[in-house]
Amino acid sequence: MVRCVIHGSFRKHFDEIRRVHRTFTTAGIEVLAPADAEIVSFENNFAHLARDEGKDPRLVELLYLHNLKRLGPDGFSYFVNPGGYVGASASYELGIAHATNTRCFFLEPLADHPAYAPGHAVWKPERLAEFVRERGRLPKPRHRQNEAAIRRLWEGLMVPGSVISVGGVIEFDDPHAREKDILLVKTHKWGGRYSMVGGTVRRNELLSDALEREIREETGLRGAVGQHVCTFDEIRNSGYYLPGVQHVFVDKIVSVGSRRVELNDEAQSYVWMPASAALRDLDIEPNARHTIELYHALHRP
Repeated sequence: MVRCVIHGSFRKHFDEIRRVHRTFTTAGIEVLAPADAEIVSFENNFAHLARDEGKDPRLVELLYLHNLKRLGPDGFSYFVNPGGYVGASASYELGIAHATNTRCFFLEPLADHPAYAPGHAVWKPERLAEFVRERGRLPKPRHRQNEAAIRRLWEGLMVPGSVISVGGVIEFDDPHAREKDILLVKTHKWGGRYSMVGGTVRRNELLSDALEREIREETGLRGAVGQHVCTFDEIRNSGYYLPGVQHVFVDKIVSVGSRRVELNDEAQSYVWMPASAALRDLDIEPNARHTIELYHALHRP
């Protein structure tokens, strides 16, 4: 189940927050906070719900924010900000959501807050609920090309100290071939070079689950995750290297029973070929080449 936390100004927009709560709940999205309760009082511009009355406002806010830890890999924060207004408390919550790498969506474009919000982050609750109900996942962010410098600064600030990525040496076993074919994709993410299919592990996600998800999303293939090939720190100057960030790659073999690939927008083309030929003929980004060399050494005909 997809989970969310709803944020906004309870003083100004509580009725709209409750409407969003009902919309998400009806669509099968579990709303962890706020509870669907009435505001009973205001104190120093801080709203108290029925269950929170009498508690220290700092405790109430921290308990609210701890719901971000419960969201899981597919969870998100939704900010109810009519007219673009976020407000003081929700602004604080937005900062915490960014610091914990929580996906954030907004009712309207931000007007009173300078936070970086990628394209595809502004969704009416009905459309977002319909998207999640139909596809079982959140829409992916779209980063605007004319904001590349802002995006780099934001990622350099918000990326956690450690990033774990999984990759798959996707192999198809043709009984008539001397060497198994592996799948490589040509992608703009690595400057038009070839790489393996994979991606970042989400919060609370197992490595094998993350790899199966990435392969399914990027290629439409389903396979069995098998032998571990290698684990290593990202190779310096390979394309995505960020000083001060520990980026670890964990690569495994994944066996599939079909060559039929349906690429999403993360790659432009693909090729099936033996590892020996790929290493000889293709311009492969350094991290993937490292893994394929080890794979080829282990499975040399």
